[in-house]
Amino acid sequence: MTFPVNEELSKLDAGACLVAVGRDRDKQAFARLFQHYAPRLKAYMRRLGADDTQAEEVAQEAMVSVWRKAHLYDPAKAAAGTWIFAVARNLRIDLIRREKRPELDPDDPALTPDETPRADDSVGARQREDLVREAIRTLPPEQAEVIRLSFYEEKPHSEIAEELNLPLGTVKSRLRLAFRKVRSVLGDDVE
Repeated sequence: MTFPVNEELSKLDAGACLVAVGRDRDKQAFARLFQHYAPRLKAYMRRLGADDTQAEEVAQEAMVSVWRKAHLYDPAKAAAGTWIFAVARNLRIDLIRREKRPELDPDDPALTPDETPRADDSVGARQREDLVREAIRTLPPEQAEVIRLSFYEEKPHSEIAEELNLPLGTVKSRLRLAFRKVRSVLGDDVE
């Protein structure tokens, strides 16, 4: 399909262009969309409070997103212009969120966790560990083995499957069943 670049773009043409970009990566259709929507997006960004440079950047970034995401456009859900402006608006919102996020100083003492554990925390942790060990002892041997390899030896599931000569799905099932059994044994004793 050919899309004359210099003619005014109707709503139907915009939808057809966007579909062509999504389906065929049609550069001529994208050029037509860009020519029509980029200046309008820039003006829209200016109305939303962006300065000229920022409005230009968001408009261009929005059109790049339109190129990348055109395959997601569904003409049954929205008009092409509505979809393109929504892409631009979402980019603007993301930009505002990034700007409002405070710069944190990693050396700020308020951000450094207290390294000394409280005595009651370490006693509670030790008690929870003992409860978990006791619960693991109630597991069938094949489930206890995958727990030991996964958590105490920190082996990935694929390595456990290879070592025990089991399918990966079996290893995952045994872990899931073991977790369920440990939770039922512990009840409300451990968070």
